[in-house]
Amino acid sequence: MKTVLAIVLLLLGFLIGGGGIWLIALGGSWYYLLAGAAFAFTGFALWLRNPIALYVYAALVLGSLFWALYEVGMDWWALAPRGGLIVVLGIILLGLLIGRRPPNLAGAWRWGGATLGATLVTTIAVAVFAMLSEPDTLKGQVAEAGEISLPPSEASVPPEQWVAYGRTSGGSHYSPLAAITPANVGQLEEAWVYRTGDVRDPEVDPEETTYEVTPTMVDGFLYLCTPHHIAIALDPVSGEERWRYDATVGHSQMRQHQTCRGLTHYRVETSADADCASRILLPTADARLIALDAKTGAECGGFGQNGAVDLSANMPHFYPGSYYSTSPPVVANGLIVIGGAVNDNVSTTEPSGVIRAYNSETGELVWNFDSGNPEQTEPLAQGETYVGNSPNAWSMLSVDEELGIVYAPMGNAPPDQYGGDRTEETERFSSSVTALDLATGEVRWVRQLVHHDLWDMDTPSQPQLVDIRRDGGVMPALVQATKQGDIYVLDRRTGEPLLPVTEEAAPQGAVEGDFTAPTQPRSAMSFAPEPLRESDMWGATMLDQLYCRIRYRELNYEGRYTPPSVNGTIVYPGNFGTFNWGGVAVDPVRQVVIANPVYLAFIVKLIPRADDTTSYVSEQKPGFNENYGAPYAAEMRPFWSPIGLPCQQPPWGYVAAASLDDGDVVWQHRNGTVRDLSPLPLPFEMGVPAIGGPIVTAGGVAFHSGTLDYYVRAFDVTTGAKLWQDRLPAGGQATPMTYEGADGRQYLVVVAGGHGSTGTKPGDYVIAYALPE
Repeated sequence: MKTVLAIVLLLLGFLIGGGGIWLIALGGSWYYLLAGAAFAFTGFALWLRNPIALYVYAALVLGSLFWALYEVGMDWWALAPRGGLIVVLGIILLGLLIGRRPPNLAGAWRWGGATLGATLVTTIAVAVFAMLSEPDTLKGQVAEAGEISLPPSEASVPPEQWVAYGRTSGGSHYSPLAAITPANVGQLEEAWVYRTGDVRDPEVDPEETTYEVTPTMVDGFLYLCTPHHIAIALDPVSGEERWRYDATVGHSQMRQHQTCRGLTHYRVETSADADCASRILLPTADARLIALDAKTGAECGGFGQNGAVDLSANMPHFYPGSYYSTSPPVVANGLIVIGGAVNDNVSTTEPSGVIRAYNSETGELVWNFDSGNPEQTEPLAQGETYVGNSPNAWSMLSVDEELGIVYAPMGNAPPDQYGGDRTEETERFSSSVTALDLATGEVRWVRQLVHHDLWDMDTPSQPQLVDIRRDGGVMPALVQATKQGDIYVLDRRTGEPLLPVTEEAAPQGAVEGDFTAPTQPRSAMSFAPEPLRESDMWGATMLDQLYCRIRYRELNYEGRYTPPSVNGTIVYPGNFGTFNWGGVAVDPVRQVVIANPVYLAFIVKLIPRADDTTSYVSEQKPGFNENYGAPYAAEMRPFWSPIGLPCQQPPWGYVAAASLDDGDVVWQHRNGTVRDLSPLPLPFEMGVPAIGGPIVTAGGVAFHSGTLDYYVRAFDVTTGAKLWQDRLPAGGQATPMTYEGADGRQYLVVVAGGHGSTGTKPGDYVIAYALPE
């Protein structure tokens, strides 16, 4: 066994030492060269049966401990890859000594063994102490509720209902229900489970087939849609199906996204179709907007053409799968306002990102806002087309009926990673919050959140409307979460900041033909991570950590907003986002934001294109990330180690609270385990990525189900303490909702259907929880 161990140590020495030389040549740490030399010397001495092997290895153990503590302090998950392999091999070496000690060198081996044993015990003791510490946890308490009335968008909705995606047209994700509290939430139990029957088929569906729906509950009906755009109405108390409507969108891998985030309910004052006074709107993956009778699910024939509006009308460069709406529209003042999703990064000749308003009764087009031609808001004539490749609003809109403003979170114009050919209009509206006049579609104000976006930092989530306390009064505010981690708090009348926004110098050095903005905005309320350092690189062992360190040094990285490059650039946060479409929850009474920030680095590499047809990064149509017509294709992937772990150390996900008064983070805790991310179902609370947002209730409880382990969890709004969790049968990458049933019980509803691009288990579950009767 000593011979085998000696060979292992020699091989590790040459491998780690060789990698260490490579790392030093790139300007990195000298540790790995020294550690490799210690491994090799130990192996060689052990081969010769020389007890100096024990002393050298003891020096390696102790030196590695001091080096690790210097780099990362008492952080168990950061210490583990630095010392785990060393400690395990040290224990094996010590075990071989105890089992078979050479008699002629008994004293030297005994003292060497004692020295090695002491260093191992010291290292293990430090590790145990580190396991008990929480260096990444921030403990604090949210203030008790102050005296503030709910804004009209909140107060106008009956407290027992959840009438829109974010409960109201203002999208706060806040419920005034208070039956579920920190004292009793642990008693929640399943009330009913419904199966939709719609599950992703990997043979015919795109990878990003995802179940992201947040149901709505209106007038005793629970409404939801499935990824393939089946609209369903359930009984909120029993979960029994009331009606079902299949839009028959079929399957197509030409669609970049196959999802439906929700349905929109509204009423019409007068209707030629008496059976459709109460309606449900279903946007579809084949570019239709369908109106259904809310009570029966029948098509409203008086709406559009036979119950549907054609969203491909006047659309340039349209092909099946190129344009559709994944998010529910908003309805206000007799208008339906809807944006749409355009396939990202296929070509420079894609459909328009136009936002349109339709008469809510007839489906007749009233106005259109095309960010490529913002001055012309009157409907286009037949035969005219909108401007192709203009920035789009693929996420949820919000509306303030009192101010007469609809708020659009704007995406970027494709291609995302190259902007040398963008127009003046594109530069103005990309990655912004844009406020439009509800009656006319004219621009009220624009607040850009990323200048000359080269990183796919679309404004991803619904602008959330809340009234906040300022200078003894109340201000109408808008809260906007972003992929880059900033949360902006703006005056929703003007777009001016209510929490400070500063411009910070940004890295330069874009590829030929492009440029980078000299500065980028940053909000006082921010979950943006600190810039990555070499010491932040991680792995299961020191070997893959060494690989990640080498890659860190090889790639371009100067912090947030490092421009994409031909060499390859680390983008952190990556385009997965610190926040994505799930956004945050806003408690308008306690004046606090509940958030689940995510931290994952990505790599973007630009590949020069020789022509407008060759495929460089895709294998089939339509050619995602090929950027046909642009100078570069874009290769994008997570910054992972060779064994599929993130190259930056955990935590990768948190649950947190921040104050609307000053933007300060009040508390922050790791959120989620690696149970469903590792080969073994290990329940380590490392803080894992999540997609799907939280909700918050007047009862002082917040709920979240989006982590990549399969749990729904409840948290104390005051302290952030985890109060309850339940295992889900599939990935829960959707935002929960809550309502009060006709039986007087408060229900929590969670959708568990998985998310294609995160690899979570697909499913078709709708699960309702309630307190025992």
